[in-house]
Amino acid sequence: MTSQTSKAVHINQHGGAEELKLVDVQVGEPGAGEIRIRHKAVGLNYIDIYQRAGLYKLPMPLSMGMEASGVIEAVGEGVTHLKVGDRAAYASQPPGSYCELRVMPAKCVCKLPDAISFETGAAMMLKGLTAQYLLKKTLPQSGLKAGDFVLFHAAAGGVGLIACQWAKALGLQLIGTAGSDAKCALALANGASHAINYATEDFVARVKEITGGKGVSVVYDSVGKDTFLKSLDCLSPFGLLANFGNASGKVEPLDIGLLAAKGSLYVSRPTLFTHIANRESTQAMADDLFAMVASGKVTIPIDQTFALADVADAHRALEARKTTGCTILTL
Repeated sequence: MTSQTSKAVHINQHGGAEELKLVDVQVGEPGAGEIRIRHKAVGLNYIDIYQRAGLYKLPMPLSMGMEASGVIEAVGEGVTHLKVGDRAAYASQPPGSYCELRVMPAKCVCKLPDAISFETGAAMMLKGLTAQYLLKKTLPQSGLKAGDFVLFHAAAGGVGLIACQWAKALGLQLIGTAGSDAKCALALANGASHAINYATEDFVARVKEITGGKGVSVVYDSVGKDTFLKSLDCLSPFGLLANFGNASGKVEPLDIGLLAAKGSLYVSRPTLFTHIANRESTQAMADDLFAMVASGKVTIPIDQTFALADVADAHRALEARKTTGCTILTL
């Protein structure tokens, strides 16, 4: 059994960005069903903020990070879809991607096509697979067809900009919200049909105006507390509110009677990790994402880059909503 030293980012307790510590860890050989991967780039996501701050409580000390790309260095027994030397990328549990080298379960690690760079691979897996399961799997009861209106909050964020492009490719009319005129312009440039600055406009009124009073078939909401109840008012009868994040805070308990009063509505709280719980689903979703990126219909906007050692600055920028698109950490 050989062991190598790797730089990694850990926290010892929940708290602010100051809790992020760069430490040396020992990395051994992969066991059955595992691989060892040397990272080339690491993705930053809002779920990292939730885990660090304690909204999602995990055992301490905690290795941070949910996605990365790199080169496979070793393969454990039973792993057949990857081999030493393969370029690879993943979004995966357990956390631990903020590092140079790690051993991890192989089931959610996918071979990265040569046409896609390591930087793009690291930036797109968690956010791109999230956009995929939202637009392709998290659907109102009538489904979605070309021409349908959908509302997407935080449309200038990492998931949002991918979703804007993907929705356009599907023929959907995506109404994006964002917190500034500049972010609204970015959403429009990436394929949103309409954009609403929710800092200066009543997004419910604007949605009703855009849709001729009918509302949208589905709302995709990663903002949470600040937008949840108003999002229900944007839905047409039998519409779906999919809350997949809590950037503004945890959603308060819901009076289920509101769903009846507002039009027999549906509410879902999906998570990516249910969708990528097995090898087959992960690969099918990744193949769909890779095809969209390779075709040029979806480009992955990497708008911020930080060194691994500067991860605390990256967290502060993301938490303050000073970022657009995707953010990566370089090694």
